[in-house]
Amino acid sequence: MSAPDDLLTLQDVHTHIGAYHILHGVDLRVPRGELTMLLGRNGAGKTTTLRTIMGLWRASSGSIRFAGQEITTFDTPRIAALDIAYVPENMGIFADLTVQENMLLAARGARSASQMDEARLQWIFSLFPAVKTFWSHPAGKLSGGQKQMLAVARAIVEPRELLIVDEPSKGLAPAIINNMIDAFAQLKHSGVSILLVEQNINFAKRLGDSVAVMDGGRVVHSGSMRALAEDTALQRSLLGLAL
Repeated sequence: MSAPDDLLTLQDVHTHIGAYHILHGVDLRVPRGELTMLLGRNGAGKTTTLRTIMGLWRASSGSIRFAGQEITTFDTPRIAALDIAYVPENMGIFADLTVQENMLLAARGARSASQMDEARLQWIFSLFPAVKTFWSHPAGKLSGGQKQMLAVARAIVEPRELLIVDEPSKGLAPAIINNMIDAFAQLKHSGVSILLVEQNINFAKRLGDSVAVMDGGRVVHSGSMRALAEDTALQRSLLGLAL
């Protein structure tokens, strides 16, 4: 059941990919202004849920609503135009383009770098200094952590109401993970609602307001991140581990 402060809701969402039934009635809430963690073992359906929200895979049945509007049948460009940004697990950056050119492609209101919002760029540079340092470098030459920073920076080069990110800390060094945690905390503080799939449990504990745990293509638990982090027995039951 959705609440008045929910920005995004999924109700009984099923997704088929070819002959495979991947999502089996997903119910998910993303409260406005909060950071919602989507957790679960590998193969639980987390990435499929994100891709279904973005229209990359079409829900077979059920309802997806954003800011009160039914978007279940919208195509991906129409969903993105609602100020929803998506950073996939593979980051999706253009390796042969410079960092600047990658950013410019995402800045729909600008045709040249000089037309990009300078104040917003400076804010992004404060979140991700590597984006400024390597501004003129080919994106393919960046390290894994720098590419992840660019992917998130590109997603927020214009104001977004909802940011959806798939495993932002995967394969990153601890120092880069801490930088990413700080950046997401600042993004949340700025008013952006965030939905994160994450396997790094420390990342989830430090950032999450609410949490949904998936298993077998369904959400099997939802509630506060703090309550889950403090309940070792529940963690082992849902995730097979202790946070």
